[in-house]
Amino acid sequence: MQNPLSEQQALALRRALETGLPLTPRPFQALAEQIEASEQQVLDHVQQWHEQGLFRRVGLVVNHRALGFTANAMLVLDVPDALVDEVGRRLGQAAGISLCYQRPRRLPQWQYNLFCMIHGRQRERVEAQVQALLAQHLLDDLPHQLLFSTHLFKQCGGRFAPPAGARTHG
Repeated sequence: MQNPLSEQQALALRRALETGLPLTPRPFQALAEQIEASEQQVLDHVQQWHEQGLFRRVGLVVNHRALGFTANAMLVLDVPDALVDEVGRRLGQAAGISLCYQRPRRLPQWQYNLFCMIHGRQRERVEAQVQALLAQHLLDDLPHQLLFSTHLFKQCGGRFAPPAGARTHG
C-alpha cells in the first residue's frame, strides 16, 4: 500500500465521491488529481472504507424524469406497529418499489408510518400497480394515500461530509 491519504485528502475525497464519480474513462485518476494524490492512494483508501463497512455500494442516481418516468408517487400506509417491520420488508422487496422506509406517525394530523416510492410513466399505471401490490400483500384494507410528485426541486445521493470550509469538531 502506498502512503495513506492525509486526513484533509480523505475528507476531500469523501466530498468528491458524494457528488458522484467523474464521467471519464479513469474516474479514480480524476479524483486523485482533484485531491492531489495518486490514483492508487485513492483506490486503496476507497478499498479501506469498503472493508470498514463505511458504504454498502457505489451506484448512480438516474434522472428518472429524463427517462420518461414522470408519474412518481409516494405510497403512504398506516400499518399496525406490530406488523410494520414485516410489511416493510415485504414491500421493500416488491418489484416497482424503489424506496421503502418507516417514519414515526405525527398524530393526529398524519397517521402514516410506512412510505414506499414508485416510479412510472403514466399515472393510471402507477395507480393500478399500487392497487395490485396492496391486494397481493393483503394490505388494501389499510388506510393509505398515493401522493404524486408535481415538481422536482433536487435529486442527488446522500451528502454526509461537512461542506468545504465548515468547522469539524473531533
